[in-house]
Amino acid sequence: MIGRLLHLALHWQIAIALLLGAAIGITANITMGVRVTELEPSLLPKGYKNCKIDDRPGRVEIVLTRESGKTERWVVGGGPEDRAAGSLATLEELEQRAPTVYRLFQRHGRSFARRLGDLGDRLGQLFIRMLRMVSIPLIVVSLGSGVMGLGRASSLGRIFTRTFAYYLGTSMLAIVTGLIMVNVVRPGIGTSLRLASTEQELHAESMGEILFQQVESLIPPNPIAALSDARFLSIISFTILFSICAIVVGGGILERFRQLFSDAFEVMMTMTNGIIRLAPVGVFFLILYVTTTQGSSVFYSLALYMGTVLAALAFHGLVTLPLLLKFVAHRSPLEYARAMSPALLTAFSSSSSNGTLPVTISCVEQRAGISNRISSFVLPLGATINMDGTALYEAVAVLFIAQVYHGTTLPIAQQIVVAITALMVSIGAAGIPHAGLVMMVVILQAVGLPASLLGLLLSVDRVLDMCRTSVNVWSDSCGCAVVSELERAAEMGGPPIEIPSEPD
Repeated sequence: MIGRLLHLALHWQIAIALLLGAAIGITANITMGVRVTELEPSLLPKGYKNCKIDDRPGRVEIVLTRESGKTERWVVGGGPEDRAAGSLATLEELEQRAPTVYRLFQRHGRSFARRLGDLGDRLGQLFIRMLRMVSIPLIVVSLGSGVMGLGRASSLGRIFTRTFAYYLGTSMLAIVTGLIMVNVVRPGIGTSLRLASTEQELHAESMGEILFQQVESLIPPNPIAALSDARFLSIISFTILFSICAIVVGGGILERFRQLFSDAFEVMMTMTNGIIRLAPVGVFFLILYVTTTQGSSVFYSLALYMGTVLAALAFHGLVTLPLLLKFVAHRSPLEYARAMSPALLTAFSSSSSNGTLPVTISCVEQRAGISNRISSFVLPLGATINMDGTALYEAVAVLFIAQVYHGTTLPIAQQIVVAITALMVSIGAAGIPHAGLVMMVVILQAVGLPASLLGLLLSVDRVLDMCRTSVNVWSDSCGCAVVSELERAAEMGGPPIEIPSEPD
């Protein structure tokens, strides 16, 4: 049986691993997801006499009683009534706010499902670490060999213009799709949700400041430090500049550098392909973590909101982008999706565009037949600045919050502000920690909504993050096909590229 699975194509192996991990995780969540623990006084910190931990899917409640009789109650997750009372959104927040309480829960109160999920997360992160290990060297050598292979800087300018126009256009289409969907469904109107301010207010800099920070990132004061700190925008800009200067110098120097980068690219692709063979195992553990720890109860009150986001993402990913593939890139959307399926499934399970980048590059070049000259430039840039799914999600989320907060939809003028702000910040927020959170704070401030209302959405953010990351990667991949076809048409270099009939 295992032998037959190993002989299946890689995308089937990943799909089976994803379904198997989800089935095991959901089963564990339903049957072994609840644990109620009463701790002995000897296990408690000094000054406490009793502790009760109630761990169940989607909600953790910890009640400590001091020797004086005063009680201390912590709730993570839960329903609208818990959030209205000021519950925490994630266990990570509990670790920051009350590390002693968090350690008690980790040592004594976790259910079997949560322990299984934590194990899956640790093992799955090993796969993510391997992908990150090769991502930066792969970007440098792939981008360097691709730019130097152009032979002249004017070709790079043409590719950049087309790539940026594609990313700007698809992001705007995604935002418009989200706005239309949220106005048609109106998921926040008539809901029983109650919004309450959290104790920790979120702050964000202005959109102009964020965009200027990205301009600064284009000029790294120390390129070596940019490599070690994984500042992708700095790495991309320096590599492109270095490669252009090598083209300007030309002669034997250009040939030696071109050969060096080309040879290094071959080595890195061999290493990447070896890691990609482990993708089914990594996907299994990553999806196991999500399904064992994310209880279904937290979704009930936000089901209509989630459905709106997912419907908008589905329309953009299954209608808009395939139409571009069909009529601009002249590629079969089904065949192209099949070629990109390992990257899409990895993006779904890992929720990381940058982490998935090595898989995306491998699929585009080896399974979709697109040249390294195009993919080496389009994909690293897309993983850094192109976020169709994220921009769509931010627009829907802000309008949903406005509907709950005001009890009605925003005026059209403010919705235009949301659209423009989401578009601009989605381009400029790539290098910022917790970029999605900062983006939404900026958009909320642009339409006069308090940033503290974000806590309502955090309980379902992980699942939506998986879906929007897949759309991000799918858009980057389609961009490769579109730019490749436009380049082919401009140079009249032959018939359109065909996808191999049997990708593996």
